[in-house]
Amino acid sequence: MTSALDLDAFRDPKLARELIARIEHIVGDRHINLMEVCGTHTMSIGRYGFRSMLPRNLQLLSGPGCPVCVTANHDIDHAIALARLDGLTVATFGDMMRVPGSSSSLAEEKSAGHDIRIVYSPLDAIELAVKRPEREVVFLGIGFETTAPLIAASILAAEERGLANFSVLCMHKTTPAALRAIASDPACAVDGFILPGHVSTITGAAPFRFLVDEFETPGVITGFEPVDILEGIALLVEMVTSGQPAIVNAYRRGVRDDGNPVARSLCERVFEHTDATWRGLGPLPGSGLRIRDTFARFDAARRFAVEVEPVSEPRGCRCGDVLRGVIAPTSCPLFARTCTPEHPVGPCMVSSEGSCAAHYRYRD
Repeated sequence: MTSALDLDAFRDPKLARELIARIEHIVGDRHINLMEVCGTHTMSIGRYGFRSMLPRNLQLLSGPGCPVCVTANHDIDHAIALARLDGLTVATFGDMMRVPGSSSSLAEEKSAGHDIRIVYSPLDAIELAVKRPEREVVFLGIGFETTAPLIAASILAAEERGLANFSVLCMHKTTPAALRAIASDPACAVDGFILPGHVSTITGAAPFRFLVDEFETPGVITGFEPVDILEGIALLVEMVTSGQPAIVNAYRRGVRDDGNPVARSLCERVFEHTDATWRGLGPLPGSGLRIRDTFARFDAARRFAVEVEPVSEPRGCRCGDVLRGVIAPTSCPLFARTCTPEHPVGPCMVSSEGSCAAHYRYRD
């Protein structure tokens, strides 16, 4: 495991400046669009000020890397409808609380007296169910390949403990389908992808090879320190300008080429692929996960019949276009005006990994 001291090399200002100069030299007068596909990369790029340091003709676009942001309004409304049921406790990660649904949010429902708890792990939700056997506990399963194994493990733990009052509203999504949709969309015009480091610890590099095989578009898996990100950008612009695309794992201290087979096996045991709707990208076949029939008693969508209100999108919000990389957050007419972290209109301003939140926080 890498220690804090070992990371010093990845924070070396001299090496960072050399990489910036190398990127400037390679890019020259070409116009290149790169997209980062991880909310943590988005925050790191903003924190380190890379958008202002790199050539203006090198665009760093923020993609669908924030799981809360890509969750469709219908799914948020479904969670809110469950929260309104008598005798039911909703357990969720904190990022979901303030995400606006069609007419409410989990935070508003909590203020109205409904039992909604912030937890830091699905295992915390299991403990809630153990302590309150008279109440149904529903955990909101949100996230990509990184968090799905944790939810799968919680379902297996609930089965082992014989819990009858624990279930999961499964809203998990898988990243390759989203990248295929973006690579297929001429409006997005992405020349290369900074691939997600956290997701890749589970998936490995293989699921992203279609970018080269089908679209001749390069991708680099990289870490989150300044030198990590700049090295990833340098590798991408080299491949773009040379016309020799590849999928490169530049984060070998964190990602094995085959990822984590044990975690994937856990997911395959509990989940199966299903169609899912993404904010900004619409319905994507096979891009979601659902709980297998074997574990149907832990599937909140099947256990509780609720009426979900008709979907209403916030007027003027362009989160969908931001998530596709079609516009920068600052191009949304609501950005930093009516939409701020204190009063978010769309989910990209709510989540700690949201593109709009990152651009707002580091805009100066």
